[in-house]
Amino acid sequence: MAEVDSFLAGQSVGSRTFYRFCRALVHGFSLLMFRVKVVGQHNIPRSGAFVVAPIHRSNVDIPLVGLITKRRLRFMGKDSLWKKKPAATLLSALGGFPVTRGSADREALKRCIQVLEAGEPLVLFPEGTRKSGPVVQPLMDGSAYIAVKAGVPIIPVGVGGTEGVMPKGAKFLRPKKCVLVVGEPISVSLDAEGRVPRSAVRDVTAKLSLELQRLFDDARSRAGE
Repeated sequence: MAEVDSFLAGQSVGSRTFYRFCRALVHGFSLLMFRVKVVGQHNIPRSGAFVVAPIHRSNVDIPLVGLITKRRLRFMGKDSLWKKKPAATLLSALGGFPVTRGSADREALKRCIQVLEAGEPLVLFPEGTRKSGPVVQPLMDGSAYIAVKAGVPIIPVGVGGTEGVMPKGAKFLRPKKCVLVVGEPISVSLDAEGRVPRSAVRDVTAKLSLELQRLFDDARSRAGE
């Protein structure tokens, strides 16, 4: 698929300007609707690639996570959303890139690595799909594996308040305070032969889980949950 093969093409000055414009709209709306607050922005690298690993409790997590930095963040999306050119152009400009649903995991891995090798930040929700409740659910190893494979740090992010804004099954937004707490980068490394040891991935995943719970508790407390 041509649009998949050229998913990194949306790198023009125009697309970045459009991204900043949309981010400004989201920021303004979120300040009014959710009184959104970001804590710990100093932990976001000013340059280079990294993996953002946020808590996932609501569909609004995706646009709100984009407020932690002015840099464009990249997200995975199912390739069917890129079928029509206007939609493909819009999604790419907003940081999305396509992955074929039902394909082997290696395709998603390849796309993620390409994003990071291009020097761009990548968002991966380590819990997988949206979860519920105040406890961090068992994490998938994908975020840690990709970070180790690409040799980039992981930035954990606690997100409080969003489950009250739009829980699973909800069709409308509810006004509620939301807080994002950005943690310190978790460093990763390959072994001496440039491989990705399973033990290293497990260790990073375990460390990420503990840090996410701490940040999630902090974010929920600040959001009044």
